[in-house]
Amino acid sequence: MAFRQDGGFGMRPREMHKATCADCNKECDVPFKPSGDRPVYCKECFSKRKGNSR
Repeated sequence: MAFRQDGGFGMRPREMHKATCADCNKECDVPFKPSGDRPVYCKECFSKRKGNSR
């Protein structure tokens, strides 16, 4: 399969869902449906948290 610019491997684009970031309260789109039982982070806050986990 060929790698596509949108990150897919011959699949349709991911469905995005609206969410509110647990850190900055900014509305964002995520590639999964938030269940409400775990915090959701925007791309910027997720990157900051990921960098601090080392």
